[in-house]
Amino acid sequence: MQKEKVLKPPRNALLDRFRQTFPEATIQVEDQRHLHLGHAGAASGGGHFRVEVINAGFRGVRRITRQRLVYRAASDWIPERMQALNIFAMTLEEAEQQFHKRNADLAILKNHPRASL
Repeated sequence: MQKEKVLKPPRNALLDRFRQTFPEATIQVEDQRHLHLGHAGAASGGGHFRVEVINAGFRGVRRITRQRLVYRAASDWIPERMQALNIFAMTLEEAEQQFHKRNADLAILKNHPRASL
Protein backbone atom coordinates (compact mmCIF):
# COMPACT_ATOMS: atom_id res chain seq x y z
CA MET A 1 0.00 0.00 0.00
CA GLN A 2 1.39 3.37 -1.05
CA LYS A 3 1.68 6.05 1.63
CA GLU A 4 -0.40 9.13 0.85
CA LYS A 5 1.66 12.26 0.30
CA VAL A 6 0.74 14.96 2.80
CA LEU A 7 1.20 18.53 1.67
CA LYS A 8 3.09 21.04 3.73
CA PRO A 9 1.11 23.82 5.38
CA PRO A 10 1.02 27.09 3.46
CA ARG A 11 3.24 29.83 4.89
CA ASN A 12 0.18 31.97 5.74
CA ALA A 13 -1.49 29.13 7.66
CA LEU A 14 1.65 28.72 9.73
CA LEU A 15 1.88 32.48 10.29
CA ASP A 16 -1.76 32.49 11.49
CA ARG A 17 -0.94 29.74 14.00
CA PHE A 18 1.91 31.75 15.46
CA ARG A 19 -0.16 34.95 15.55
CA GLN A 20 -2.88 33.17 17.51
CA THR A 21 -0.33 31.93 20.04
CA PHE A 22 1.67 35.18 20.22
CA PRO A 23 -0.79 37.99 19.37
CA GLU A 24 1.49 40.80 20.60
CA ALA A 25 4.61 39.51 18.81
CA THR A 26 6.28 40.50 15.57
CA ILE A 27 6.46 37.31 13.51
CA GLN A 28 8.13 36.40 10.25
CA VAL A 29 7.82 33.00 8.56
CA GLU A 30 10.04 32.01 5.66
CA ASP A 31 9.45 28.96 3.48
CA GLN A 32 12.89 27.39 3.08
CA ARG A 33 12.01 24.46 0.82
CA HIS A 34 14.49 25.75 -1.77
CA LEU A 35 17.29 24.97 0.70
CA HIS A 36 16.20 21.35 1.02
CA LEU A 37 15.65 20.17 -2.54
CA GLY A 38 16.44 16.48 -2.80
CA HIS A 39 16.16 16.01 0.96
CA ALA A 40 13.99 13.08 2.08
CA GLY A 41 11.69 15.37 4.06
CA ALA A 42 11.16 17.61 1.05
CA ALA A 43 10.33 14.62 -1.13
CA SER A 44 7.64 13.49 1.31
CA GLY A 45 5.88 16.86 1.06
CA GLY A 46 6.83 18.07 4.52
CA GLY A 47 7.69 21.76 4.65
CA HIS A 48 10.87 23.41 5.89
CA PHE A 49 10.33 26.77 7.55
CA ARG A 50 12.23 29.46 9.44
CA VAL A 51 10.25 31.44 12.01
CA GLU A 52 11.31 34.55 13.87
CA VAL A 53 9.18 35.55 16.86
CA ILE A 54 10.00 38.83 18.60
CA ASN A 55 7.97 39.02 21.77
CA ALA A 56 8.26 41.18 24.90
CA GLY A 57 6.75 38.23 26.78
CA PHE A 58 10.01 36.32 26.26
CA ARG A 59 11.85 38.65 28.66
CA GLY A 60 13.26 36.51 31.49
CA VAL A 61 12.31 33.24 29.72
CA ARG A 62 15.10 30.77 28.93
CA ARG A 63 15.91 30.23 25.25
CA ILE A 64 14.92 26.55 25.28
CA THR A 65 11.56 27.40 26.86
CA ARG A 66 10.91 30.05 24.19
CA GLN A 67 11.66 27.54 21.45
CA ARG A 68 9.35 24.98 23.03
CA LEU A 69 6.54 27.55 23.15
CA VAL A 70 6.98 28.36 19.45
CA TYR A 71 7.32 24.69 18.50
CA ARG A 72 4.15 23.80 20.41
CA ALA A 73 2.08 26.18 18.23
CA ALA A 74 2.65 23.94 15.19
CA SER A 75 3.58 20.61 16.77
CA ASP A 76 0.52 18.80 15.43
CA TRP A 77 1.86 19.41 11.89
CA ILE A 78 5.25 17.82 12.67
CA PRO A 79 6.49 15.57 11.04
CA GLU A 80 3.67 14.85 8.58
CA ARG A 81 3.08 18.34 7.17
CA MET A 82 6.23 20.05 8.38
CA GLN A 83 9.63 18.39 8.35
CA ALA A 84 11.74 21.17 9.87
CA LEU A 85 11.20 24.37 11.83
CA ASN A 86 14.16 26.69 12.39
CA ILE A 87 13.17 28.84 15.39
CA PHE A 88 14.46 32.27 16.41
CA ALA A 89 12.59 33.47 19.52
CA MET A 90 13.81 36.69 21.10
CA THR A 91 12.86 39.86 22.93
CA LEU A 92 12.81 43.22 21.15
CA GLU A 93 16.09 44.16 22.85
CA GLU A 94 17.76 40.96 21.64
CA ALA A 95 16.44 41.52 18.11
CA GLU A 96 17.83 45.08 18.12
CA GLN A 97 21.24 43.85 19.32
CA GLN A 98 21.28 41.23 16.59
CA PHE A 99 20.30 43.83 13.98
CA HIS A 100 23.10 46.18 15.03
CA LYS A 101 25.62 43.34 15.10
CA ARG A 102 24.64 42.25 11.58
CA ASN A 103 24.96 45.82 10.31
CA ALA A 104 28.37 46.21 11.95
CA ASP A 105 29.53 42.91 10.44
CA LEU A 106 28.26 44.02 7.03
CA ALA A 107 30.10 47.35 7.33
CA ILE A 108 33.33 45.50 8.14
CA LEU A 109 32.85 43.24 5.13
CA LYS A 110 32.12 46.16 2.80
CA ASN A 111 35.35 47.85 3.87
CA HIS A 112 37.44 44.74 3.34
CA PRO A 113 39.92 45.17 0.44
CA ARG A 114 38.68 42.04 -1.32
CA ALA A 115 34.98 42.63 -0.67
CA SER A 116 32.59 42.06 -3.54
CA LEU A 117 29.43 43.26 -1.75
